[in-house]
Amino acid sequence: MPAPHQVYDGGEKQLPVSTVQYLTFFTAGEEYAIGIGKVSEIVEFEAVTTVPNTPVWIRGVTNLRGKVIPVVDLAVKFGMPTSRISKFSCIIIAEVTFEGEILTMGVLADSVSQVIDLAAEEIAETPAFGTRVKTEYLLGMGAVGKKFCLILDIDKVLSADEFLAATESAANPIAADGAAEKVPARGAKEQDASKRDVRKNAAHFEAGA
Repeated sequence: MPAPHQVYDGGEKQLPVSTVQYLTFFTAGEEYAIGIGKVSEIVEFEAVTTVPNTPVWIRGVTNLRGKVIPVVDLAVKFGMPTSRISKFSCIIIAEVTFEGEILTMGVLADSVSQVIDLAAEEIAETPAFGTRVKTEYLLGMGAVGKKFCLILDIDKVLSADEFLAATESAANPIAADGAAEKVPARGAKEQDASKRDVRKNAAHFEAGA
């Protein structure tokens, strides 16, 4: 795992309005990034239950404190081989917007890299070639040292039909237990606390713990 460029102590940073924080992670040898505002937490990869009759890119569902969360394997989604599980594998819990509703999804990552700050002028347009990811799934490319990471538009990574398939894969096991539950949108204080937790968790995974 590459060494982090910055060390975060969990404290809040005063950033310019145009600057956004991103969590970067690796999948199939490529570094991707998700806006930290979309990430609620990072959890270790543990038991993931396969659900029949779901798209191949849905690795399965995991139990997160009583909530059944669908886990997406981005490698498969982007036309690459299934991700191999290692001691660095983790699940990034992300909140995505679908038809005005907040849904919670898990994104399988080979490893978490770091949290970076990018201003709008530091994000380059995605070229129409040289990447295996459809350009409509990307917000752009951000510089990480001498390399670039691909910034995902996580709300667009899954289409409407795919959203339904993914959420139904989670809803069916929950319904069987009679414990269906929607995840409400979080308030500003909860979001701030969540961002602090993500930075701490990212530092935890960077250290290889």
